Amino acid sequence: MDSDGILIKTPMSFTIFVTAPKLAAAGADLLAQAGARVLYLTDPDSPEEVEHVMATEAVDAVISRTVALSAKAIHACPTLKVISKHGVGVSNIDVEAASARGIPVYVTPGANATSVAEMTLALMLAAARHVGWMDRELHAGRWSRAQSGLELNGRTLGLVGLGQVGQRVALVGQALGMRVLAFDPALRGRPSPVDGVSLLDSLDALLPRADVLSLHVPLNRHTRGMLGHDQLARLPRGAILVNTARGEVIDEPALVAALQNGHLHAAGLDTMAVEPLPADSPLTQLANVVMTPHVGGSTPAALAAMARGAAHNVLGWLQGRPVDPAACVNPQILSPEPSLTSTTGVSA
Repeated sequence: MDSDGILIKTPMSFTIFVTAPKLAAAGADLLAQAGARVLYLTDPDSPEEVEHVMATEAVDAVISRTVALSAKAIHACPTLKVISKHGVGVSNIDVEAASARGIPVYVTPGANATSVAEMTLALMLAAARHVGWMDRELHAGRWSRAQSGLELNGRTLGLVGLGQVGQRVALVGQALGMRVLAFDPALRGRPSPVDGVSLLDSLDALLPRADVLSLHVPLNRHTRGMLGHDQLARLPRGAILVNTARGEVIDEPALVAALQNGHLHAAGLDTMAVEPLPADSPLTQLANVVMTPHVGGSTPAALAAMARGAAHNVLGWLQGRPVDPAACVNPQILSPEPSLTSTTGVSA
């Protein structure tokens, strides 16, 4: 047994399907030590391949990366017992279909929080000072000096979501001399987890006070399209918007319009509504946007932590030692004494 309580040797071999071409060694080694048979996706953007593997292999567990894990795939695999996201966003997983089968869906909270928070800060600073545009100009041989950048000291940072990423961003924002406000419905009636950060009761109360608005929410039916024309118009003129959450949280045409007409000073985006970003996206034509290709949580350190966490989640469940229920997004299906047959009725 290792330090996380995972058995190094098991009396049976589990089949684990990783919906990506590879898994960081921290997770792959853990699966190997447990004697698991590991399948990998060859095309990271092919939900059809996911469905084929699930329909033709006796998969016990899935470690889900970014490609869709559909209801069709979940229902096609009678041996499936547990799913873990490699990260925290489960919008690519049909959690309802998993719940209908009694299959727990776990996440790896906090594993990439530092990396995402640092990307948030990088985008915020780059957007404030037009770093992306000046970098492109210099690479093109032009000495173009943008002198309209915003100093962040003394401005208000508004956070939508004050979880592990938001808390880290809040601390650095305070270190920069910013006042930090936050809205997080999960914290209603509770004290702020960060000293000096004021919690507001609604998004509408936060928007007109946020010189910089940073998004740290999951994608669900409550947050999809959360920021549209009306909400963006409530931000102070010259505000900065940073999104390292999910692109679909923002009405993208409304964002483009706010950037074009000057209502927003700039935006820093690690996520977009359609990924990969289409070459003809209007966002690519805007000088006041700095973008990265959804890599906020993709540093080697974060990838290792997420891989290990996901492996720990699935092996813990399969070996009858489930991890903290707080890491399960559908905890209503958990039973007091989970077993290898409790999720599907099919023996491993």
